[in-house]
Amino acid sequence: MSEVNLPSEWIATELENIGDVVTGKTPSKNKPEYFGGDIPFIKPADVNDQGEITLTDEQITVLGAETVPLIPPGSIVVTCIGNLGRCGITTARSATNQQINSVLPSNKVDVKFLYYQLRTLKEWMLSESSATTVTIINKSKFSKAPIICPPIAEQKVIADKLDALLAQVEITKARLERIPEILKTFRQSVLAAAVSGKLTQEWREKPAEWIEMKLNDVADNVVDCPHSTPKWSALGKYCVKTTAFNPFYLDLSEQGFVSEEVFAERIKRLKPEPGDILYSREGTVGIACQIPSDTELCLGQRMVLIRAGSEINSKFLTIVLNSDKILSIVRQMTIGSTVPRVNMKDIRSYPIPVPTQNEQTEIIRRVEELFAFADRIEQRANVALDRVNNLTQSILAKAFRGELTTDWRAANPELISGENSAEALLAKIKAEREALKPAKKSSVRKKS
Repeated sequence: MSEVNLPSEWIATELENIGDVVTGKTPSKNKPEYFGGDIPFIKPADVNDQGEITLTDEQITVLGAETVPLIPPGSIVVTCIGNLGRCGITTARSATNQQINSVLPSNKVDVKFLYYQLRTLKEWMLSESSATTVTIINKSKFSKAPIICPPIAEQKVIADKLDALLAQVEITKARLERIPEILKTFRQSVLAAAVSGKLTQEWREKPAEWIEMKLNDVADNVVDCPHSTPKWSALGKYCVKTTAFNPFYLDLSEQGFVSEEVFAERIKRLKPEPGDILYSREGTVGIACQIPSDTELCLGQRMVLIRAGSEINSKFLTIVLNSDKILSIVRQMTIGSTVPRVNMKDIRSYPIPVPTQNEQTEIIRRVEELFAFADRIEQRANVALDRVNNLTQSILAKAFRGELTTDWRAANPELISGENSAEALLAKIKAEREALKPAKKSSVRKKS
């Protein structure tokens, strides 16, 4: 940990001086009678800096608990293999697996204070971890973790302040995390208005009737992909997978390549051109995006190539295919399917609303304008969320530099000095632990 100027009333110590460290163990998986009881069995996936651990994915029986170390309520569990430094507090007698070290704090230490401080140790843990494929910090190293010990009264004040501040951070974070879902709903409402005519209702000079046609009738081509796995190459020409499909956007950053020979074979039915629509028809069904300009590619599997005809703008057709007008049909067709898929016959029969060319152009303009507005909001929300995520560590850092309790210390000198000092606290903990140690047997020399 980097050096910081601590308040003079605080003492720097090591974790083993204020609590016992216990490494977990997994009961034998060959003994089914060890599992399925009511004793929480904590694994790293159950620990996520959430404070109290109230739910675990797995539980063990009393028989299973007899074969592993048990930890009491109020213990602090810390992940020490893989994703280091995630913390939680037990609320019941529990056990953990071997990827977790648990701290059983002295009853003279505030548990919540120590929990928050342990959350700041990730950087130290990474620096001290073994240089293996999976990062590990063993019990002996973890026991030497640097810990800051204020007087107990100040520990409680810090813990209370952190509870309040971090609760506000979590509320803000939760609100920001909801924004993408809100914007997703907003974008779908824009598309619904676009394909129903409501988006351009006031734009029309006079009422104009829209006609509805089958996709097969408004498209020049609706072509299925080759029904074979591409022979991939390290270099060559793009061969797209449906993993590249996002509504309105084709992401080619992690796509594969095929040779000229394979490419020629896969474009025999129809060579994809910029502006053509790619449509996923199996797996994640119902995503439509256009091929970007200056892009040459062939089709992988589970997709359809659609080329708009003269009566419909390709961008407008992409809007329709991504709207709930078509997605609702897809959902009905794929209910209960193990691997969702839509048949070519059904795709060709999709009902496509067709306004005039001028109105299609206006719809495209308005959709793009509203989507750009939503994108700007989402970008700002993501920036704000990054700041909020950094705010937690910033608040914790201030707390353990003493900055949250500067005024409190000045107002309460009697609570941080003499018998109430940090030095006295550590001495009491040491004396208490010494008293709990089993007495050594004295050796008696026999008289000759």
